[in-house]
Amino acid sequence: MVKLLVRDKESIQEAVRRFRKLVERSGIKKEMRRREHYEKPSEINRRARLRAERRNKRTRLTNSIK
Repeated sequence: MVKLLVRDKESIQEAVRRFRKLVERSGIKKEMRRREHYEKPSEINRRARLRAERRNKRTRLTNSIK
């Protein structure tokens, strides 16, 4: 849960900007997008596998350069 206390002499625009940053840093937007639609477990596993393959490929490339 994100709480924002408005400071003295702070404009609404500044408070909204700070609120957006807090929400972004807390990961609420990312979680909302993830939960927006149901995703089958097989799709979750597939995305995780592809992410791992990309990560491994990247590390292999950087290790071969050194």
